[in-house]
Amino acid sequence: MGGVMLILLLCLWAGSMLVARAEDPYLFFTWNLTYGTISPLGVPQQGILINGQFPGPNINSTSNNNIVLNVFNNLDEPFLLTWNGVQQRKNSWQDGVLGTNCPILPGKNYTYHFQVKDQIGSYMYYPVTAMHKAAGGFGGLRINSRLLIPVPYPDPADDYTILAGDWFSKGHTTLKKLLDGGRNLGRCDGVHINGKVAKGDGKDEPLFTMEPGKTYKYRICNVGIKTSLNIRFQAHNMKLVEMEGSHTVQNVYESLDVHVGQCFSVLVTADQEPKDYYVVASTRFTRRLVTSTGIIRYTNGKGPASPELPPPPVGWAWSLNQFRTFRWNLTASAARPNPQGSYHYGSINITRTIKLANTAGKVDGKLRYAINGVSYVDPPTPLKLAEYYNVADKVFKYDNIADDPPATISEITLNPIVLNLTHRTFIEIIFENRETAIQSWHLSGYSFFAVAIEAGTWTPDKRKNYNLLDAVSRHTIQVFPKSWAAILLTFDNCGMWNIRSEIWDRHYLGQQLYVSVLSPARSLRDEYNIPDNLLLCGIVESMPKPPPYSM
Repeated sequence: MGGVMLILLLCLWAGSMLVARAEDPYLFFTWNLTYGTISPLGVPQQGILINGQFPGPNINSTSNNNIVLNVFNNLDEPFLLTWNGVQQRKNSWQDGVLGTNCPILPGKNYTYHFQVKDQIGSYMYYPVTAMHKAAGGFGGLRINSRLLIPVPYPDPADDYTILAGDWFSKGHTTLKKLLDGGRNLGRCDGVHINGKVAKGDGKDEPLFTMEPGKTYKYRICNVGIKTSLNIRFQAHNMKLVEMEGSHTVQNVYESLDVHVGQCFSVLVTADQEPKDYYVVASTRFTRRLVTSTGIIRYTNGKGPASPELPPPPVGWAWSLNQFRTFRWNLTASAARPNPQGSYHYGSINITRTIKLANTAGKVDGKLRYAINGVSYVDPPTPLKLAEYYNVADKVFKYDNIADDPPATISEITLNPIVLNLTHRTFIEIIFENRETAIQSWHLSGYSFFAVAIEAGTWTPDKRKNYNLLDAVSRHTIQVFPKSWAAILLTFDNCGMWNIRSEIWDRHYLGQQLYVSVLSPARSLRDEYNIPDNLLLCGIVESMPKPPPYSM
């Protein structure tokens, strides 16, 4: 009998080990948010630090890892982080935006728990509350391919992250007061690269080092709040290999326009004379050119970087033509966007076309930005919580903007904007830029196919110009002045998801909306239940939880 029991115990132990090994790995982090002194432009000012760091720590993960991240808010204001471009499959609860989450109050903490399921690529995280993004709190997030899935290029000698962005010398509280007072932010005061600007006096410490003859991977993200940047490496070319989670056709570029919210990965080979070189970031589409540099040092190199910097391109037509060269690498073995097979997107019938036109105007004498005539305001109860607790009718109305806005919008109203989208429908979204400033739009929870950007006004006849074969699957797209951009995607990821302007003064003053994708079956196959630790606020704070979803 004892032998039988021993065999049974061994079988149970072996079974439990198989289950344990089958579960994807966990990565645990504890982050403490504090204010501290930073000097991105050489002048000390108050910034937001994560574990004492600016920029924040780099999250280094692998496809399908589970990330558990406990955030302690030691600031004096409510705070939230979002994971820009990371697709929270069935889990908008962890997206970290005010339409889904209650903010982390001062002195409190919240633990994010999400899985980077079926993804690879270069991403970033940043604050979405108030104007905190203008003070720091941002960092890089990389998702490496699993060893079993080869990448379409040899392993680089090292993997570096470049976080470049515009910067304002006024503090984030002053910037918020300007916007609350009905003014815009104006132009930036400078540009930083990883929170620094090289002085060029021969005493700068290098941001990165390279060994002669070796190739390095650089993940480049624009973490700024309103300015497109051109990134280039002095005397070196870049081979583009990945963009926002998709392997690309490996074209070679002398420089790349990286718009706000976008991330690219490039390969750079150390094939020049061993010495110092500059990585250069310049503002684009601004009246005043602002340029910043950082040092890249060859190991055993001799000599400073040349003061002659490679010039930036001129005009937005150059940038538009560069966009047209971006192509998805369809032969690479990698995670594909869901649903699997949607890379044959050109043969899927469109079920709904939604045009989103950005407009600016005054409401009660103060500047507001709007979409189709409605400027978004956050209700006290997050939209997703109101929907889950079946009190949505007390908080917002669905489809309160027209799918096809009029050519002229004379009046702006204030409201939450929520589009009700049918689960698994294939949608066409047209971003119309009716203004003279460049726009940048992001969709959380999804990747979309960026099929076209063109000048002028969109008409159905423009579909004949779409790239229906190998448009890059990505999550952020720019729209040039007086132009439009078209994206296609299947709304198969249930949840409440944010479409937002990445131009942060526009975002703060109303240029965002949410899409609601509900599971008709209320099933765990489509969407996770509300997490036990989720912060509650507004009218649902003291309400009993609804019955959970089941399989």
